[in-house]
Amino acid sequence: MISVFNTLTRTKEPFKPITPGVVKMYVCGPTVYNYIHIGNARSAIAFDTIRRYFEYRGYQVTYISNFTDVDDKMIKRAKEDHTTVPAIADRFIKAFLEDTAAVNIEPATAHPRASENIPEIIDFIKVLIDKGYAYESAGDVYYRTRKFKDYGKLSDQRIDDLEVGASQHTADEETDRKEDPIDFALWKAAKPDEISWPSPWGAGRPGWHIECSVMSTKYLGATFDIHGGGQDLEFPHHENEIAQSEAKTGKPFAHYWLHNGFVTVGDDNEKMSKSLGNFVTVHDIIKQIDPQTLRFFMATTQYRRPIQYTQGNLDDAANNLSKLQNAYTNLTYRLKDATDGSDNAVAEQLLSLKSAYVQAMDDDFNVQNGIAAVYELAKLANVYTARATVKKVTVQALMTALTALAGVFGVVFETAPATLADTDIQALIDDREAARQAKDFAKADQIRDDLKAQGIILEDTPQGVRFRKE
Repeated sequence: MISVFNTLTRTKEPFKPITPGVVKMYVCGPTVYNYIHIGNARSAIAFDTIRRYFEYRGYQVTYISNFTDVDDKMIKRAKEDHTTVPAIADRFIKAFLEDTAAVNIEPATAHPRASENIPEIIDFIKVLIDKGYAYESAGDVYYRTRKFKDYGKLSDQRIDDLEVGASQHTADEETDRKEDPIDFALWKAAKPDEISWPSPWGAGRPGWHIECSVMSTKYLGATFDIHGGGQDLEFPHHENEIAQSEAKTGKPFAHYWLHNGFVTVGDDNEKMSKSLGNFVTVHDIIKQIDPQTLRFFMATTQYRRPIQYTQGNLDDAANNLSKLQNAYTNLTYRLKDATDGSDNAVAEQLLSLKSAYVQAMDDDFNVQNGIAAVYELAKLANVYTARATVKKVTVQALMTALTALAGVFGVVFETAPATLADTDIQALIDDREAARQAKDFAKADQIRDDLKAQGIILEDTPQGVRFRKE
């Protein structure tokens, strides 16, 4: 059985979905005023890996992740670029989808936008006002934080200890309009020349926290299985979501809360920030490295642990990814001359490795131990494909398992091994073999070097010479 560390209880618990075989999951998405940075990518990759593992284990996953497309940062960026907030949103949503596709993140079941849910947001706020959990003040609407008796249960904080202005999305000038300094905005009155929508309280726009309460419950119901996001969202964003949602519905909001760790940059483990000049966007980094390397690097660190973003760690990820690809290539190559039947001893080893993989991943998605089982599977494949004779059923089983297990980490194996036409490469290999037979080793080496310069690596095996893409 899968177990997860639930931030709400601060314990590891067996995962019991509301509906057997179904996982309903909401993960906070980005504010789309810029390209996503590697911190955003870490969250997206971590929860995509979790989603993929649930799917590997046979669950049907409904995965919702929003876009915050109305926000102070959006308004500021639109003014700086002399354009509109919707134009900024469209531009960076498109970039988000392109960049996440590059690192092989599956599209969400739905990517709702705050601006597309204004009527639902207004209706949600009306209910909170009617129940006495919210109040209007000079065109703003605020949530009465102290009225929700369980406030602070997620972040383990006492309400009297909370500091004013904990959320960067709450401006200091709002304090005078609040009944209590710790109340937070559900609706913000429009300032001159700002994007706005009509409401019972005047023209304005939603606060940051309300949108996730509205969109998660709209798509997943009043109570759903998993709510995820970065550790930085635990307070106040997720705390406020719980207060809003449970005050409205009278039901538990999400059963399990999962939070991913931070990304640090460089050998000194500095937290990534624009002020330190170590801000790295996915849009830029995938122009310099293979996007699959970035994905693999982040996916193979357990989601709750911090990630140290360094060139050395990226190089390690690239090397490990290459080893998996080589094992897959070996299997592909040997499938051509495999004989009928299967090897029971290898099948038993494969079953044991798959069991070890599941045992690791079932334990709060322990990807370090999970990927270790995949590496052992690659070793088994390499040892097996080095045999003089291999069996077709066994080779296919190894290929299927390697594809499925590595696929949880977002790995997609290359199936076309060459850039030149196969017949041209084979002709050069034949020429090299003829040169070696004639002891013209200089020519043989030259052919190998010429192919390598074109990205074709020759490998001498007991079954003959083969080639792969570098």
